[in-house]
Amino acid sequence: MNQSLIVRGAPQEYECREGAWNDLEAHLNRRKLKRVMILHGKDSWEAAKNYFPSLVNIDALFVYYGGECTDEKTAELKQLFEQNELEGIVAVGGGKIADLGKAVANKCQAPVLILPTLAATCAAYTPLSVIYDQAGSMVRYDVFAQSNALVLIEPNVILNSPIDLMIAGIGDTVAKWYEADAMISQLAVQSIEIQVADFAAQKCREILLYDSQAALEAMEKKEINQAFLNVVETNILLGGMVGGFGDDYGRTAGAHSIHDALTILPESHKQLHGNKVAYGVLVQLVIEDKWDEIEQLIPFYQQLKLPISLKEMQMTLTDEEYQRVAERAAEPHETIHYMKEKITPNVVKNAMLQLEAAMKKK
Repeated sequence: MNQSLIVRGAPQEYECREGAWNDLEAHLNRRKLKRVMILHGKDSWEAAKNYFPSLVNIDALFVYYGGECTDEKTAELKQLFEQNELEGIVAVGGGKIADLGKAVANKCQAPVLILPTLAATCAAYTPLSVIYDQAGSMVRYDVFAQSNALVLIEPNVILNSPIDLMIAGIGDTVAKWYEADAMISQLAVQSIEIQVADFAAQKCREILLYDSQAALEAMEKKEINQAFLNVVETNILLGGMVGGFGDDYGRTAGAHSIHDALTILPESHKQLHGNKVAYGVLVQLVIEDKWDEIEQLIPFYQQLKLPISLKEMQMTLTDEEYQRVAERAAEPHETIHYMKEKITPNVVKNAMLQLEAAMKKK
């Protein structure tokens, strides 16, 4: 493997504590930002707006993000940003809102401050955006030279977020270990940066397997506990560190290629990103012939109701659809080729079929 290794370890500033959002205006003032775009969603904004502070001396333009992070929406918001002579972007919401805010900020050469309402991905932490087309299929991800200016986490907002989105975040973040290990284990010499990424990836798996159930119980009871805080910061901070320090060696391998390929099927759009990635982990492990690891993960998946098969995602593929997904997953640019195994469409298709057959017995 000869991949990119540039450290983009963290946002410029990061804080996770109750009441963190109350200091937003002070953070804007420190950055001399007086005119900002507040990019937000619909459902997430309804849930979070009671925690969003009044901005007394800030001119704020509130903008609904539109539902997808696309090139077209990025261009539209860039024009709006420039027409209103704005100076920065505050993205309040989930992963697609964070990604769109980062993409627009990059185009406008402006700082982006992110206030996540979910712990479903590490999008708030990382300086990259996943770009989709207008049909909802993933196109690419763009990595930016500028780090996010600030991440402010208000745990109470995430405590009251949908539990299924937290579970999807856990699925997405558990994948950090399996995908990073598939690449890092091939290296004869591991640089310090790679060692940091490897450590963070291991901690992702360790913390999530240990704390996830108690964290979800905290959400059900609406009571913050340490396990909940651990899972929130694992999904956002630790998950972001894996790719932040490991770059291509710590981002995605097989599981995300499977996710990306599934997005070509419209019925997959009903499934959350992290659920599809969690399924992709199992397909990757079949390709690696790590059935013992699959057996260890199955009780954890079942406890959290993460899918162990396409059937559990209410997806029944025809032979032609299996082939299309396999071909998309094995396209030359896909990160599945970072695995040591030789990847072809047949390898992917056979792994998916083997997994489906094995999970019928579970």
